[in-house]
Amino acid sequence: MQPIRYVDALNRHYASLGHPPYRWTINDSAPFVKLSKPLAECTVTMLTSGGISQCSALPWNAEARNDHRLDAIPAGAATDAFQIHDAYYDHRDADRDLNCQFPLDRLRELAEEGAIGRVADRVWSGFMGRIYDRTRVINESAPAFAAELEKDEVDLLIAVPA
Repeated sequence: MQPIRYVDALNRHYASLGHPPYRWTINDSAPFVKLSKPLAECTVTMLTSGGISQCSALPWNAEARNDHRLDAIPAGAATDAFQIHDAYYDHRDADRDLNCQFPLDRLRELAEEGAIGRVADRVWSGFMGRIYDRTRVINESAPAFAAELEKDEVDLLIAVPA
């Protein structure tokens, strides 16, 4: 089985719709930073971009563009209290088991087993939709998110893209 060449597939898809070639962000200056303590002592959180929100929150716009919304979700939230609104991936399996796209129960299990120190007080859902305004991400959204992670004393963020 050959791996899916995601970037190539997206380039072909957008070209077939008449769009100019997508300018992929390349982060040559992002340094590799080793954890300063063992994983078993780390506070861990995660972020999904899969259009997932708690049922008590507004649903995501499934056709969103440049949506910089970021939902803070209590880490103890029940996984049966979520909804998924995204038109860009098949989420039927995640509709039945949220952990397919937002592995909240698995993260809590890792903490219970001692593989990680603890789950941060908040986990995150955001940046849903196709985000084309990189300048806003770099200058506003990402720094604001990083500040929230610092408040929660997060050592490790797991990104779970859709």
